[in-house]
Amino acid sequence: MLKTFSIGGVHPHEHKLSAHQPIVRAEIPTQAVIMLSQHIGAPAKPLVAKGDVVKVGTLIAEPAGFVSAAIHSSVSGTVSKIDTVVDASGYAKPAILINVEGDEWEPSIDRTPTLVKECNLTSEEIIKKIAAAGIVGLGGACFPTQVKLMPPPSFKAECIIINAVECEPYLTADHQLMLEHGEEIMAGVSILMKAVKVNKAFIGIENNKPDAIQSMKKIAGGYAGIEVVALKVRYPQGGEKQLIDAITARQVASGALPISTGAVVQNVATAFAVYQAVQKNKPLVERVVTVTGKSLAHPSNLLARIGTPIGQLIVACGGLPEDTGKIIGGGPMMGKALIGQDVPTTKGSSGILMMNRKESRRGAVQPCIRCSKCVGACPMGLEPYLLSALAEHGDFERMEKERIMDCIECGSCQFTCPANRPLLDYCRLGKAKVGGLIRARQAK
Repeated sequence: MLKTFSIGGVHPHEHKLSAHQPIVRAEIPTQAVIMLSQHIGAPAKPLVAKGDVVKVGTLIAEPAGFVSAAIHSSVSGTVSKIDTVVDASGYAKPAILINVEGDEWEPSIDRTPTLVKECNLTSEEIIKKIAAAGIVGLGGACFPTQVKLMPPPSFKAECIIINAVECEPYLTADHQLMLEHGEEIMAGVSILMKAVKVNKAFIGIENNKPDAIQSMKKIAGGYAGIEVVALKVRYPQGGEKQLIDAITARQVASGALPISTGAVVQNVATAFAVYQAVQKNKPLVERVVTVTGKSLAHPSNLLARIGTPIGQLIVACGGLPEDTGKIIGGGPMMGKALIGQDVPTTKGSSGILMMNRKESRRGAVQPCIRCSKCVGACPMGLEPYLLSALAEHGDFERMEKERIMDCIECGSCQFTCPANRPLLDYCRLGKAKVGGLIRARQAK
């Protein structure tokens, strides 16, 4: 019997329109806009100034705290300015703008396709290289990878879990990455195992990707301690806590860290980036982005440089469809609407989705009929109808007691609501407000 998580979940239509489309290298932009805050934690601190000349892989911003990440130039050229730019959140944030001149890479980067399987570095040396390369979680959370690989002394890692689920509708970047770069991913998993000093790793893949399961199982045969686990299709199985539950049958307690179960979870694209960083000295300067939509001429998986305007990627796939109602950064469940095509890609840009006017239009909001579908769908065992009502009335203290901070913002509640209630919107609002209250309390 296929494994899956134990609480809640929904089954949205998959719409994997770009499945099996080969990864194509996107054109280099004429100007790269590289955000200083494209990871969880403190924004990076600039190391360059207007007029400085950089190459691909040049360190242009350093971490500004323990939870932060280094940022490297994804292009070669001249820094035109450091300014505020509207990012995917819709807010103006600091960025480094680089005018592109050619494509010259730092000489330390090994760009050959030769597989380097053996890693003779110590755990500490691996983590140091990962930090220096600016690797973050590429599944969307963008948590600095080196921090995850150094759990608090009171916790001990027992295994690595690789998230290759890609349960979000439309997105196919991770699937195609496994088909084309399985060996490098597997070497990256071995490196992650060595970094956290464990001898067991699980790669979770939903069974709607049978070719990836077959390919990765075959490759795993040449690596000690790595097991590919086929999972039942169920959203949001890619959630860290849900994936741990599905593979190990251990639940993360409310308020606890995932490491409390003994598991360290990393995205499959992160494992690939770790391989490139440790074995090829390549910092995180590009990633695979799914560009898709029902009306898009050529749904594709593009290897794009960080800082490329999303409009350029849309043009590469046939241009913006006339019936576009919204451009979504990410997938339809957890992604957010973008204000326009000038938004730059970041380390967390897993997908760009063009939703047509019909599917992007919300239905009229009706009164809650207490059907409890949202309760049954919530993978965290929360009561979304109640949390939504509390947020609407500004009762954020009660929201904290009702465990709003456990919400993973998956959207399962809103997806299943027959009354079209904006449950996810209110939960996001309440979570942000409660998070602010907690931080204020801790600062006293």
